Amino acid sequence: MTEMMSNGVELMFAGMGIVFLFLTMLVGAINLMSSLVQRFFPDMPVMGIMPAVPGGIDKTIIAAISAAVHQYRHKQ
Repeated sequence: MTEMMSNGVELMFAGMGIVFLFLTMLVGAINLMSSLVQRFFPDMPVMGIMPAVPGGIDKTIIAAISAAVHQYRHKQ
């Protein structure tokens, strides 16, 4: 019985060691891929939304859109 227990404990530690090594290698591979992607495909700068009219949008248009949205929401 003692021999079977020691074999079971050995097998348990071997299995836990293999899982630990696999997870460590997985984390390393993910970090490596992340650094490679960041190096070769850097984030593109996000361009702000440009107004359609060079001087901005007329305040009467904004008021008309706001009134239309308010009226639509009030009916719903």
